[in-house]
Amino acid sequence: MNHARATRIAGALLLAAGLALPATQAATADTAVTPLVEAAPKVTAAMAQAMQRDLHLTAGQVQSRLAAEATATTLEQAARKELGAAYGGSYFDAATGKLVVQTTGSAAAVRTAGVHATKVPYSSATLAGVKSRIDALAGRKAPAAINGWYVDTRSDSVVVTVNKTKLDATARAFLDRATAVHRAVRVVEETSSPRTMADIVGAYPYYINNAARCSIGFTVTTGFVSAGHCGTPGSVATDSSGALLGYFQASTFPGNDYSYVSAAGGVNLYGYVYGYDGYYYYVHGSAEMPEGSSICRSGSTTGMWCGTVQAKNQTVNYPQGTVYGLTQTNVCAEPGDSGGSWLSANQAQGVTSGGSGNCSTGGTTFFQPVNPILSAYGLSLVLT
Repeated sequence: MNHARATRIAGALLLAAGLALPATQAATADTAVTPLVEAAPKVTAAMAQAMQRDLHLTAGQVQSRLAAEATATTLEQAARKELGAAYGGSYFDAATGKLVVQTTGSAAAVRTAGVHATKVPYSSATLAGVKSRIDALAGRKAPAAINGWYVDTRSDSVVVTVNKTKLDATARAFLDRATAVHRAVRVVEETSSPRTMADIVGAYPYYINNAARCSIGFTVTTGFVSAGHCGTPGSVATDSSGALLGYFQASTFPGNDYSYVSAAGGVNLYGYVYGYDGYYYYVHGSAEMPEGSSICRSGSTTGMWCGTVQAKNQTVNYPQGTVYGLTQTNVCAEPGDSGGSWLSANQAQGVTSGGSGNCSTGGTTFFQPVNPILSAYGLSLVLT
């Protein structure tokens, strides 16, 4: 991308508006807080259209939802700080446009304005501890039939997912041990299993050692980040014309699913995400959105698709091994979308790891959150 073209793109795309929280009447959870549409982060027409299609929204509802989610992101931090050890998780409820905050104490005592508070038996810390104990049970590799496990905020439980078509004695024994960890553990049966999508691309494509293809997740000041299962340290990354992009400096998979490729000399670095719809999408930061928020993913196999964040810190059991700390979504993906970029409005969220299903019938896709990648390797995003 040359400078002139980047300038034209920058001029064509909308800048993000500053976050403005509306005034509240009183510091109670029951106080009505109506997010101003003007406070919504600005998105391009193409992303708005994808949200309309996949979330079944009108153009006006897209803006209202983005404004409500921006408010919820700030309220989530306030509620977490207020409740401390009693915090039981929170999620954005699209039906009401409000953040639902769960507490092990009295719901009536929650003072964070503009949230809907509800009482639950278990705190977030308790459920996170239960999940960690199941992580320890699995070690590096759980039985093949076990798809993964995660804290399900809405049901205040830890869910273990299993492919019932592969269920065998080893998997049953694992489920017995997992459910014995705590009464909050429950099992959900599925008919497919997650898989990595490392063979082809998500956003801009790159080739590993002139063979398998993956996608650039996000540009950093010294290169780019992507999925860990795409390559190992020392591997060469080239573009579709064979030009050298850089070299894998670090990679983790399984355990985590992220990698860092340092750019070769003379390679231009741009802080955009390509949507395969003729548009480039701005990246203004990497603020992590709450569960229930809208999110969009770009991949060269299937283009731009949107959905919602369903669960965070999920453990996923791939055939190659167990990966921790992934985020679950109901966004579809297909082989070739691996490593691609996840955006919520103009905030980077993560890179595609794997999933199940497809974009004809729907599916579940997991992404590796981007902030742990940046932290692990001491990297900074190139922002626009």
